[in-house]
Amino acid sequence: MPITIKTAADAQGMRVAGRLASEVLDMLTPHVVPGVSTEELDRLAHDHIVNVQGAIPAPLNYAPSGYTPYPKSVCTSVNHQVCHGIPNDRPLKNGDIVNIDVTVIKDGWHGDTSRMYIVGEGSIAAKRLCQLTYEAMWRGIAKVKPGVRLGDIGHAIQTFTERQGFSVVREFCGHGIGRKFHEEPQVLHYGRPGTLEELAPGMVFTIEPMVNAGRREIKELGDGWTIVTKDRSLSAQWEHTVLVTDSGYEVLTVSAGSPAPPELAAAA
Repeated sequence: MPITIKTAADAQGMRVAGRLASEVLDMLTPHVVPGVSTEELDRLAHDHIVNVQGAIPAPLNYAPSGYTPYPKSVCTSVNHQVCHGIPNDRPLKNGDIVNIDVTVIKDGWHGDTSRMYIVGEGSIAAKRLCQLTYEAMWRGIAKVKPGVRLGDIGHAIQTFTERQGFSVVREFCGHGIGRKFHEEPQVLHYGRPGTLEELAPGMVFTIEPMVNAGRREIKELGDGWTIVTKDRSLSAQWEHTVLVTDSGYEVLTVSAGSPAPPELAAAA
């Protein structure tokens, strides 16, 4: 499949969808506290997306080839869960970390973003993992401009992450996005500079590194969706949807409550 180039009108549609996805996370933020279940967070997100935003939760019943339909409206990955965790009725505990991954469809366009949350008082190690994963994502974003290659993005993320003593998950990656949830290109979070596809204005894709505190090896649980670290070490992930502009990039998944970009990434 070729990489789709978005027009100015397309980009505006994706800007709206991206903002709505980010606003779901804004809405959920005060609810991520000890004692809440991820199932309750999923219910809050579903109601907001459908009844307030007039949008569609893209994950609900999403079924790529070889998968059973995903049963919930958001993904919630707790502690050693890497991605695609299914919300359930287990209460979150003080010190847990959780990634909430939201994708909404508005007027046919997809907006896809995720954030890490520390439940109550997190450990120093957990806070460091979440913060440095956020910076790793932004170091990848900061590379985006026409003429750069996807390998440059992956290399920036990988080298920064591994210098911190963490590891990058290889089996899952960012992806093109638009009228389809997953389009070309694949955006690896590791790689060599000057390799893979060259960026051009109008490309839209996600950058969403999954970073493990321990080894990078992962496994899938019996539910057919949830991915965990093999060594049960903590894992963190952040995600933004990014548009390649004529001179650089625009992050489409921003809202009033979005965390500010780290200063170091801006200077990278």
